[in-house]
Amino acid sequence: MAFDGARALAFSQKTWDGDILPTLTEYVKIPAKSPAFDPEWQTHGHLDRAVAMIEAWCRARPIKGLTVDVVRLPGRTPLIFMEVPGRGDTALLYGHCDKQPEMVGWAEGLGPWTPVRRGHKLYGRGAADDGYAAFAALTAIQILQDSGVEHARCVVLIEACEESGSFDLPAYMDALAGRIGTPSFVVCLDSGCADYERLWCTTSLRGIVNGVLTVEVLSEGVHSGAASGIVPSSFRILRSLLSRIEDERTGEVRLRELHADVPGERLEQARDVAAVGQRLQGFPLVPGMRFTQEEPLEAILAGTWRPALSIIGAGGLPSPTDGGNVLRPKTVAKLSMRLPPTISAKTAAQKLQETLEADPPYGARVTFHAESPGDGWDAPATAPWLAQAMRRASESFFGKPALFQGQGGSIPFMAMLGARYPQAQFMITGVLGPDSNAHGPNEYLHVPMGVKVTACVASVLADHAAR
Repeated sequence: MAFDGARALAFSQKTWDGDILPTLTEYVKIPAKSPAFDPEWQTHGHLDRAVAMIEAWCRARPIKGLTVDVVRLPGRTPLIFMEVPGRGDTALLYGHCDKQPEMVGWAEGLGPWTPVRRGHKLYGRGAADDGYAAFAALTAIQILQDSGVEHARCVVLIEACEESGSFDLPAYMDALAGRIGTPSFVVCLDSGCADYERLWCTTSLRGIVNGVLTVEVLSEGVHSGAASGIVPSSFRILRSLLSRIEDERTGEVRLRELHADVPGERLEQARDVAAVGQRLQGFPLVPGMRFTQEEPLEAILAGTWRPALSIIGAGGLPSPTDGGNVLRPKTVAKLSMRLPPTISAKTAAQKLQETLEADPPYGARVTFHAESPGDGWDAPATAPWLAQAMRRASESFFGKPALFQGQGGSIPFMAMLGARYPQAQFMITGVLGPDSNAHGPNEYLHVPMGVKVTACVASVLADHAAR
């Protein structure tokens, strides 16, 4: 039977309204922080609660042949493995259910674990990143079965460690290799969109190196009146070390080894996105604040194919209220270096450590400890059938052509899958659009986008089976 777009959209809307949103609302209430942010996750049990909630919803779906299995390897976060038999090849659909920490700055009436529906938006941590993925994946398959449209064998993986860099996932991929098989098509529902007016497909992801830089100058704090001007400030030393890797005036990363050439196809895709003019929208700048890059194309490339440094945490600093006249013994900063998709994160981590620890000013004790580096990902050439399928889906459900873009964030799973399945095709998409503020305060899910993305996935799965 031919795929019926109107029927698919109606099915998706009905399922979202009646089944998905009520469960997502309860999911938001669970502080299922990723293990990097909740080392006692096993004791607290929040991740297990989130997994159990998703498992129960999935088991209740009237999908022919569906099996749902929660796999638990010793000492690792759980993983939901689902399988639906189908024709021919295997399609792998991916998402995660762990969350970022609370973050400060939520607006009045909102909070990370307080679901609030306002118009098209469901506020709360994790609904869009990435709690909706399991529901959308199974609903897309159910749309096809309800319409009598063939689909390939489908495997759905929902992990609970993505926000920590997916460090548990390789073990599961090895343990489940025989059950997964060799996918010819991968759908990832953990990416973003530059607006809510079309299907957005991600073609590259930046890599990342997070690490902690520590500068120690004293064994204990001393009176600043006695020591300042004599003992170098740990903060000043740390500031000078950061200047080794970043130009503080422009934000340009000084280490040439962390830069890469932009492939021609990605440059053309960036030009198409720049023509839409969405890249510089959705950031809550304070009045008078300007962007590092004002020109749309340069801004897109700066956020997708250029290295960039952020300081995402600090230690050794008392609050302003508690800050006394003391020369502090040390200053600690957590660094987050985003990398071009084709740069080795391991090599970048080594270069950062060498640069920051070499010849420490005044003989201070300087250490840089990198967390598990995460490689970026650059998609293989898109097969004609997939390019046509994604464009057709966008036209059908949004009335506008799909656009293809790089993302500044990281999805460690993609680099892993690209290496494991080099012949696979990838549809990387998501619902995180302008001002949805993933990882930050006031994060929300744009519900109509979720409804339409679900229908788009169903459409592309139908084309995958029919190619």
